[in-house]
Amino acid sequence: MRVDDITIDLNGHKLLLRNPEADDAQMLIDYLIQTSKETRFLAREPEEADISIEAETGFINYQNESENCLMLLGLLDGEYVGNCTLMGRTSMRCEHRASIAIALYQRFTGMGIGTKMLETLCAIAKEQGYEQLELEVVAENQPAIALYKKMGFEIFGTLPHNMKYRDGTYADVCWMMKTL
Repeated sequence: MRVDDITIDLNGHKLLLRNPEADDAQMLIDYLIQTSKETRFLAREPEEADISIEAETGFINYQNESENCLMLLGLLDGEYVGNCTLMGRTSMRCEHRASIAIALYQRFTGMGIGTKMLETLCAIAKEQGYEQLELEVVAENQPAIALYKKMGFEIFGTLPHNMKYRDGTYADVCWMMKTL
């Protein structure tokens, strides 16, 4: 799904949220690899993010052409900081629901960017007719959980051992939901 560019004032800085374009493919691959190295809270290992330009371009095109999926890149004063996604369900019984995700480079966390991205996703989801937003978050990721709770999401369950790391340890994941 495409939306018009959104410019937000963030403490005197300009946060631009926009759809990705094919020219962004390498930047997004580099971002996926780097953010996967920075934190254990994402669902992939760094080498899993090392995909081809063609595959990433195909993903970008799918997101932009989709009627129920949206990806927005965040640029703070022109510098890429991360992205957020909205993924709507397609079956009739579940089309009132959508999942969201946000990930930032670690150096940009705690600046209010995630809050602005989440506010934007919630507003777009509501405009699109979604009634319920859902997400999964690693239970140890307390800053993210605090953000989601601040925005009205509640924890409705925990998925034990949802992720397994190379060192043999596991991460539980919280399932959170918000009614729009």
